[in-house]
Amino acid sequence: MKTSPLRPVIAFFLLASSLLHAAPKPNVLLICVDDLKPLLGCYGDKTVKSPNIDRLASRGVVFDRAYCNQAVCAPSRNSLMTGVRPTTLGIYDLATNFRKAVPGAITLTQHFQQQGWATSALGKIMHVGHGNGEDAASWGVPHWHPRAGQYQNPANEARGGPNNQDKANQPRGAAYEAADVPDNSYGDGRIAEEALLRLRAAKEKPDQPFFLAVGFLKPHLPFCAPQKYWDLYDRAAFPLPERRTAPDGAPSYAPQSGGELRQYAGIPGKGNLPDDLQRTLIHGYHAAVSYMDAQLGKVLDELDRLSLSPNTIVILWGDHGWHLGDHAIWCKHTNYEQATRIPFIIAAPGVSRAASHSAAMVETVDLYPTLLELANLPTPAGPLKLEGNSLVPVLKNPDTSVKDHIFHAYPRGERLGRAVRTATHRLVEWKIPGAAPDSAELELYDYKNDPAETKNLAASDPDTVAKLRAILTTQPEAKPQWREPADKSDKPAAPKPDRAAMFTRRDKNGDGQLTREEFLKDQPDPDKAPARFPLFDKDSNGTLSREEFIQGGTR
Repeated sequence: MKTSPLRPVIAFFLLASSLLHAAPKPNVLLICVDDLKPLLGCYGDKTVKSPNIDRLASRGVVFDRAYCNQAVCAPSRNSLMTGVRPTTLGIYDLATNFRKAVPGAITLTQHFQQQGWATSALGKIMHVGHGNGEDAASWGVPHWHPRAGQYQNPANEARGGPNNQDKANQPRGAAYEAADVPDNSYGDGRIAEEALLRLRAAKEKPDQPFFLAVGFLKPHLPFCAPQKYWDLYDRAAFPLPERRTAPDGAPSYAPQSGGELRQYAGIPGKGNLPDDLQRTLIHGYHAAVSYMDAQLGKVLDELDRLSLSPNTIVILWGDHGWHLGDHAIWCKHTNYEQATRIPFIIAAPGVSRAASHSAAMVETVDLYPTLLELANLPTPAGPLKLEGNSLVPVLKNPDTSVKDHIFHAYPRGERLGRAVRTATHRLVEWKIPGAAPDSAELELYDYKNDPAETKNLAASDPDTVAKLRAILTTQPEAKPQWREPADKSDKPAAPKPDRAAMFTRRDKNGDGQLTREEFLKDQPDPDKAPARFPLFDKDSNGTLSREEFIQGGTR
């Protein structure tokens, strides 16, 4: 049988055609929101005004049972970016950077960058502050943070209690502000504006897929938002929490007293808050949510206007929930439902079923493997093994699930409350990591019969306790909080560099200022040095004075 001389030619053109029509790599727009609980229209709330988050929900899948892995900023964001739980990293505080524990970790965006995506971050993605900072290796360009003050009314910056006498206990300004100012007077408005610029720049490079992480700051305290967002609500109509005591039978250390909120001026240092103040804070939280929602709307509008939406996966993720006075608790920092349940929405064009809700149990660490599958990327070969499950099967069929429980934790002193949450129950095992199981104190809550967590059932329901403890034993023992290893060498400490002399050497023209080029020349870490320059440049004038250079290098 003779082979047609046209067959190789036809095969060539078929191959060329398939390559030309291969699906483009998807863009990723990750929206991280600070302190946002699922108090949203798409989660069934009838009071809050969240039209743009609701609009995003109409495009994808809303996960109704989504949970963080620890209800505080830094550890939660570590889980998002590394794909492992705090109990694996051994980091439960705000100050410890994850790279101290695992220097070679490959973050979600770092992996995408290595696979050809242009990665960038705006606002709060990793936790910055308390000695912690952003991760330069995760981004292709330096992280961008808005230069905007917390307050527009200078009087609200006053710290301390009445007559400004309590600065030590209340080192922060007012807990809320309603100012008649434009949206871009506060940080989130500026973050949205920068996001529009980044999307427009991405549009100019159609062959370059992007991963843009946008970290909105509100509704984190202080509840500062333009007056028009406060005006969306009738303050008197907000109901106060029904339960204002800890769960019956809970360990005394399991709840918390709202220490974060009490650092703000005008908030009582202890005890329950007056009803009037509670309503104002609840009002402020709602106003801050609506303000953030409006900024998200601008980003979604631009994504549509630029025709980027059809090939862009959009995720909205809250780093943890927030107590609004339930159990007399404010802020996060617990293992209870209001602190650990989060908003989580994924809109993946061509994959996710639009306007759907899923009752599947999901947790923060699931996002990393989900995005790998959506982008058809391999698992990174780093030192950390991803601990989540891809949610792509749930995106395709929201009635299915990939797991029937999730894990989270929160510390209290040396104790760690390691928890397992199923569709109906939560068990919290409080003990020192590594201690014997019989040393643990337990909490058990039944959400089918007691959704408000009014009673700890650990003593009265041993069968359920045993079942859930068996699930906990499938996990490795939690690591204790990571600490700097003690320096056991007898070597004397290295002398501190003379930064004044360093400045003089770099200031080639002797004008008393360092340009960015002078600062970057001959740096020992040229890949990380550009991200330091704006941190040194406190007045944002594009040059460094001698004082800025010296002080910036000694922090």
